[in-house]
Amino acid sequence: AGKLFNNLPHCQTTYVWQAALTALNPNPTDSCPLYLSHAAVAALPSRVSRHNSPSSAHFLSRLVRTCLPGGTSRCILVVCERSDVFASACAIARAFPIFSRRSASSRRTEKKEVTVEFITVGQDNGPLDPTILQVPLTSILVIARAIVDLHQPLLLLPTTGFEIKAVGTELGISPVIIRGEELKQKGFGGIYGVGKAAVNPPALAVLSHKPDGATQTIAWVGKGIVYDTGGLSIKGKTNMPGMKRDCGGAAAILGAFKATVKQGFKDNLHAVFCLAENAVGPAATRPDDIHTLYSGKTVEINNTDAEGRLVLSDGVVYASKDLSADIILDMATLTGAQGISTGKYHCAVMTNSEQWEMACVSAGRSSGDLAHPLVYCPELHFSEFTSAVADMKNSVADRENATSSCAGLFIGSHLGFDWPGVWVHVDIASPVHAGERATGFGVALLMALFGQASDDPMLNQVSPLGAARMNAASGDPMVRDSKRRRLV
Repeated sequence: AGKLFNNLPHCQTTYVWQAALTALNPNPTDSCPLYLSHAAVAALPSRVSRHNSPSSAHFLSRLVRTCLPGGTSRCILVVCERSDVFASACAIARAFPIFSRRSASSRRTEKKEVTVEFITVGQDNGPLDPTILQVPLTSILVIARAIVDLHQPLLLLPTTGFEIKAVGTELGISPVIIRGEELKQKGFGGIYGVGKAAVNPPALAVLSHKPDGATQTIAWVGKGIVYDTGGLSIKGKTNMPGMKRDCGGAAAILGAFKATVKQGFKDNLHAVFCLAENAVGPAATRPDDIHTLYSGKTVEINNTDAEGRLVLSDGVVYASKDLSADIILDMATLTGAQGISTGKYHCAVMTNSEQWEMACVSAGRSSGDLAHPLVYCPELHFSEFTSAVADMKNSVADRENATSSCAGLFIGSHLGFDWPGVWVHVDIASPVHAGERATGFGVALLMALFGQASDDPMLNQVSPLGAARMNAASGDPMVRDSKRRRLV
């Protein structure tokens, strides 16, 4: 605002600014245009509920999209608490999707530059941690760039070129790729069965970061269904459009892996991508077929549109058997019921560890990628998959009985409900998109959740498993009811 009003008398500048602030009445947000709409000041909610992010990340993204003035060179100034910088930076990145295939005649081709500045204030703005001061600005840029618009059509994201090789080359990592008939030979009946009818063969791809001195092994397993027709249980004409986003889990893991390794990660980290196109053709899996998955368990197919759990089951078992992972997290656009269970803004989390369930929720608040638990009760729900001729069916008998939970349990059953490691299942079906655009959901959540193993002090700070502020004695340390307005 100061730059904008440099040519105005100081008293008029102060008057205009104070008048704009006085006019703001956020409920939950409010904005005021300044100087012929060449600038705007906006206010975020003064309070948020315990299930929201203190950063008001979703509101911030919305304000940036609606209030930012036009032009090729723009500036955003965010006033917030230091603990909200990470989530706010991610929220701003989500407001700038970059993918487009409009012709040059129908869009402006000039590059646009957006400068983002932060002023930290408030109750957590005490003495500065010297390590925080040393964080290069590129740290936030790496994270923001990982939150990209991966909402691309199938022709740009076939199973043979899911950008995995490019990321591996950039990081100096050679991916392991098992493709096509080799999947069948090695027993990956889930991935192979889902993708065998497609022109591009299915694949299991793995990127591995193995630093010296690592003390544990973590595997992220992503559902990469590059397009989902529903198979022979085909989706209707209104449900199929948009299924290019069914690779959202794998996309989020790819972006998070790239950024995490670049920021320095102290533990072994494997990114496992379960890639297939669920297509219709003569070779497509039929309802009533029985597949043997990598776990050795047999699955009777009663719904070919419940394919994500099949590929992920192979992926998590590979992470356990072949990668010896101590912690396995799978991320997927798994069920339409997720949006009914936890809504459009909160992903659904299921895990065999109560500690990790709480950590996921806390990481959601500190990152802006909100998370909420699903019921974890296999003794009551897994019977939904009972089969007379196989170890299980792949879709539930009763669609009114916690279907998102059941879908997660299907994956966990192939690890075994007595598996001694930590297993976390994250269903991002609804928050992965907003209308026709992808949101980049999942990148910030993963980086915050595992930030304690990063060399980046900012990620250490937002991690619920490693940040000192998690030991605060005053109630839930991740929720603060600020009595001031956070200004953008």
